[in-house]
Amino acid sequence: MATVELLKQNLTIEPDLQNFLGFVLQSAKALGANAFAATPPTLDTARRLRSARGQIHQPLPVRLMLNEDRLRVEWQDQAADIVRLHAPPAPRVVDELRQHLAHSTEYVDPSLLQQRNAEMARYMEETRARTEAELEALQQALEKRQVELRESLRRAETDALTGLLNRRAFDDRVECAFNRTQRQKDESLCLALFDLDHFKEINDEFGHQAGDAYLRKMADAMRSVIRRDVDYAFRFGGDEFAMLIFAGADIAVEKTKEVLAAMDNRVSIGLASLSGREPADSSLEAFIQRADEALYKAKASGRGRIVLAVRDPKGVIHSETFLPSGLEDVTA
Repeated sequence: MATVELLKQNLTIEPDLQNFLGFVLQSAKALGANAFAATPPTLDTARRLRSARGQIHQPLPVRLMLNEDRLRVEWQDQAADIVRLHAPPAPRVVDELRQHLAHSTEYVDPSLLQQRNAEMARYMEETRARTEAELEALQQALEKRQVELRESLRRAETDALTGLLNRRAFDDRVECAFNRTQRQKDESLCLALFDLDHFKEINDEFGHQAGDAYLRKMADAMRSVIRRDVDYAFRFGGDEFAMLIFAGADIAVEKTKEVLAAMDNRVSIGLASLSGREPADSSLEAFIQRADEALYKAKASGRGRIVLAVRDPKGVIHSETFLPSGLEDVTA
């Protein structure tokens, strides 16, 4: 005979457990086992079932099983043998026992039903409260992790000396900005590259602390002209800096003039602009190279000035130089 389920029941309250234990002993007797021999393992099983029900704080599903010649109780991932029969019972005996147990469990005492409903309500309230507490803990852990990740990312993208974004952040943001401006024809973008003039002389004459202070002064000058959460300021390392300005060339020129003035006209600046009104650069690399060539021209032509590299309608690059102290612009 294969394994047969004689009874399946949920133990919600203590009377449920008492009834189930009674069914276990009845079954042992009906199957021809010694009821006295079945009593000790039944009592031990009762102890284990109470413990299991107390741990899960909800109704405990249990099954009374007949496995060949063994009567046993199963719950969760545990089992307890109650008694071993002298021989496997006849199928007719097993069927009659199953019907008897099914009929017995159909009767419900109103007082027990009331207790069971109250216990179920308590379990549901405890489960709801526990679930809400677990969700709240998970939410707090998630928010903490997000803060940690943002802080980790910020540190990875920040220059420790100046607090500006670093070269890693530049590579990420300039690509996104270039691609967006290429798609959105009504937007403008300018890339400004900065090189501090004769910075090595400052370090050599006044020491590295003075040099660090000068670099922080440059960072403050850049921060003062950009719009928070719109434009970006970067330090590549050494005395090299950059800005991404989401505006046209005329605004970018004015902002870089302010930086030049704040640094006593001791900065060389190269500018490249990008907008729907201008022929597009063939690639991001070409856009950056245009700004880099403008910076080189600013340094080669005397330093302390701004050179703007623009494309004419035919795609030819022209440069316009802006000198400090209100001098006239020089077009080359």
